[in-house]
Amino acid sequence: MTPTDAQIVRHVLGGDTEAFRGLVDRYHDDAVRYATHLLGDYAEAEDAVQDTFLRAYRYLASYQEQDKFRAWLWRILVNRCRTRLSDRSRRPEPRDTAVITQLVDANAAAPDHDLDRAFLRDELAQALATLPPDQREAVVLHFTEGLSYPEMSAVTGTGVSALKMRVHRACDRLRTLLSDVIHG
Repeated sequence: MTPTDAQIVRHVLGGDTEAFRGLVDRYHDDAVRYATHLLGDYAEAEDAVQDTFLRAYRYLASYQEQDKFRAWLWRILVNRCRTRLSDRSRRPEPRDTAVITQLVDANAAAPDHDLDRAFLRDELAQALATLPPDQREAVVLHFTEGLSYPEMSAVTGTGVSALKMRVHRACDRLRTLLSDVIHG
């Protein structure tokens, strides 16, 4: 039987530090996917996720069992990504837009041809890169991670109405930016 997150946390806090590996194994891939979509760079996403797990381990005693561990972890991850985006705005770096590949594969109706898929992927990556970080974060949380607005609010600390507005504005902007691609 697979232990729950709360059971694993109790084991870790009880001295079984190796048990934390179960939480890392359970959430690592999803965390990297989210961070990659938000940051636009796989290596930077890996760094943010590693930092997230280190912080989660360090502050594990502050985790409350009534919270879902994933939501608690995602709050840490969101903050790590926000910090990296903020740091990036102070020292601009080129973005590798090809890493948004999974976003197209997971959420867009794929064209029949690989060339069309690659073109759509590039266009979407470029459009996402133009969004303000708060809108990009909301779109990725909602459409890629599949979080509801209340879950997004718990993760980001932002009100539901503000998140709905961010997603709406982002979708409007993406629709405008991608109108030539969508309508041929």
